[in-house]
Amino acid sequence: MLKRSLRLAALALLALFTWWVLWFMVMGALTPEDELRMTIGPALESGGAQSAVWCILPNWPTLEPLVQLLFDTPLFFTMFWNACVQVFPQVAGQLLVAAPAAWVFSKLRFPGRRALYAAYLVLMVLPFQITMVPNYLVLDRLGLMDTPFAVILPGVFSTFPVFIIKKGFDAVPDALVEAASLDGAGPLRIFASVGLPLGMPAILSAATLGFIEAWNAIEQPMMFLKDKANWPLSLFLSNITAADLGLAMAASLMMLAPPLLLFLTGQKYLERGIGLSASINDGM
Repeated sequence: MLKRSLRLAALALLALFTWWVLWFMVMGALTPEDELRMTIGPALESGGAQSAVWCILPNWPTLEPLVQLLFDTPLFFTMFWNACVQVFPQVAGQLLVAAPAAWVFSKLRFPGRRALYAAYLVLMVLPFQITMVPNYLVLDRLGLMDTPFAVILPGVFSTFPVFIIKKGFDAVPDALVEAASLDGAGPLRIFASVGLPLGMPAILSAATLGFIEAWNAIEQPMMFLKDKANWPLSLFLSNITAADLGLAMAASLMMLAPPLLLFLTGQKYLERGIGLSASINDGM
C-alpha cells in the first residue's frame, strides 16, 4: 500500500504540471487585460528582468478576451478556415495513401519489400529541416508555392501513418487472409473486407496523430506560404504581440479545442494503436 500510494502521488504530481498549463490558459482567457499586465506582464517585457506572479483564479473574471477574439477579430476566422482547408484534406490523403501501402508491407510478399520498408523508416526519422529544401524545389517547379497544396501534398505522403497502420495490419491473422483468398476473394476484396475493419483502430490512431501534427504545424506553413491570406491558425498565435495578452490567451484556448476534442473522442483507438506499435515486431 505504501508503494502504491507513493506511485500515485508521483503520478499526481506529474499530472499537476500538465494540468497547470491548461489551467493557466483557461484562467488567462477569463482574466482582464489590466490584471494580466500586472501579473505576467513584467516577465514578457523587454529584458524580462522583473518577476511575474500568477493567481489561481482571476480577481475579476471576464469574457472580454473571448468576445474580442470571436466578434472583433475577423483574421482569426480566416486563419481558422485556412487551417481546416489545409488539415482535413491532408489527413484524408494520408489515410488514402498510407492504408494500402501499410497493407502491402504487412501482408504481401515481393522482392525488395524489406529494403523498401527500411527506406520508409529512414524517411520517417528525417527531420523537416532535411527534407525542406527538396520539398521547396519540387513545389516551386510544380507552381504550387504559396497555395494550400504546398502544405497538403507533402503531408499526404508522410511515412509515419504507414508505420502506425502497418502495426495494426500485422495483428490481422494470416489464416483469416488465407481463408478469404480460398473463398475466391481478390486482393482488393480482402483488403476492404478484412484488412480495413480489423485494422480500424490503427487507422483511427494514425488519423488522430496526423491531425494533431498538421493542426500544430508551424515550420511548413511559414516556409511554403508567403501570403498571409493563406496562413493557418498556428501562425496566428506567433504573430500576437505581448500587448494583447488576453487575446493571446483566448486564441491559445480556441486553438487547443479541436485537437483536444478529437483526442478525447479517439483516445481508446489511439491507445490501442500505440499498444500495437509497442508490442508487435516490425516484421522486417
